[in-house]
Amino acid sequence: MEYKTIARRCEARFIEKKSEFIGYLCPVQTEEQAVAFIEEIRAMHRKATHNCYAYILRENNTARHSDDGEPGGTAGVPIYEVLRREGLTDVCCVVTRYFGGILLGAGGLVRAYTKGAKDAVDAAQIKCMAAAVKLLVTVDYGLYGRLAQIFAEHDARIADEKFADNVQITLFIREENAKSLVDKLVDSCNGNIKVEEVEKINFDFA
Repeated sequence: MEYKTIARRCEARFIEKKSEFIGYLCPVQTEEQAVAFIEEIRAMHRKATHNCYAYILRENNTARHSDDGEPGGTAGVPIYEVLRREGLTDVCCVVTRYFGGILLGAGGLVRAYTKGAKDAVDAAQIKCMAAAVKLLVTVDYGLYGRLAQIFAEHDARIADEKFADNVQITLFIREENAKSLVDKLVDSCNGNIKVEEVEKINFDFA
C-alpha cells in the first residue's frame, strides 16, 4: 500500500491583521511522537495565544485535532482538512498564533489556519512511500549493459553499484513488480545473473 508523508520537519509563518501565524509540520509514526511534537511546540511558544494542531497516523488509522481555545471548528478542523486533502499521513501539524489585537471572525480564522497548514505543507518535501523489495543483483560486465532498460521499464531505483570482479547493483523495486523484474533479468541474461532479496522495506518512490 502506497502512502504520502514528509521527509523532514518544516515551518512557515505569515502575518494576518497583526496576528502572527506559524505553521509547523513534522513526520511522526506514533501517537506518542505526535503528542511529544505538540508539547515541544507549546514549550517553544509558551506566550502564544493558541497552539492548534491536527495529526493523521497510519497506526490504528488515528486522526486527532484541537482548536486550543479558538472558536469550535475554526482551527483544528481546517488544519486536519489540509493534511487530508494533500493525502498525507504519519504527519503532525501545529499552527501557533500570536494574537495581534484585531479579531478575524470565524471565516477569517478558518482561512488563516488553513493557510498556516498549507504553507507548511508547501515547504515540505513530500515522500511517496510504497512497499518495496531491496535486491542485490550480481552480473558479469558483458551483460551489464542489458540491465538499464529493464530497470527503467520496472521503475527500479538503483541505490548503489560496485565494480570489481563483476558488477554488484543494489536496487529497490515495488513489491508487486519484483517477480516480473527478476524473471526479465534472468531471461535476458540466460540465467547468468544472481538476484538476492535483501529485505522488504517501505521506500520513497517520489
